[in-house]
Amino acid sequence: MRVVLVDAGGANLGSVRCALRRLGVEPLLSADAREIRGADRVILPGVSTAATVMGRLHELGLVDVLRELRQPLLGVCVGMQLLFEHSEEDDTPCLRLLPGRVRRIAGGAGIRVPHMGWNALSLRRPDPLLRGFGDADYAYFVHSYAAGVTPDCIASTRHGDEFAAAVRRGNVMGAQFHPERSAAAGARLLHNFLTMEPA
Repeated sequence: MRVVLVDAGGANLGSVRCALRRLGVEPLLSADAREIRGADRVILPGVSTAATVMGRLHELGLVDVLRELRQPLLGVCVGMQLLFEHSEEDDTPCLRLLPGRVRRIAGGAGIRVPHMGWNALSLRRPDPLLRGFGDADYAYFVHSYAAGVTPDCIASTRHGDEFAAAVRRGNVMGAQFHPERSAAAGARLLHNFLTMEPA
């Protein structure tokens, strides 16, 4: 199993790599188009801003590479947000692999932004990426922007408004939460991503 972590400057690259190692997988950290195209699984992490990571992908010539992938692709945190058409964060055009826009979380009484902490997942429909999950599972979030609940949303959560916690359309998948920080639930999602049959 060749797993590539796309090196687009995300601050969580090391922690995602460690989480994969705990599952017995040694991922390759790469910004090389040939290595990414040749992978069995591709993960796009991101703890940064949408504009910063998209700018880095453009500099590396990886935007079209990611858009043309046919193997399973998992975006994490900002990496998931970049799967959509557009982010309000710095008015950023994204990868356009999923329809929809990413918007800033609306703050308010008792609703702090950025959203940081553990939230319960609400399963929207069965999906192999969430095999073994239930509505009692919690995941760890750190973000100020989120995608809405679209037909591609397979799990949602609430911080004020409801938003997408996990998405999937074919081989394009994403987790707004951090699986590398989400204990057993996060390990289960990564295991499912690595072992599920491609669409």
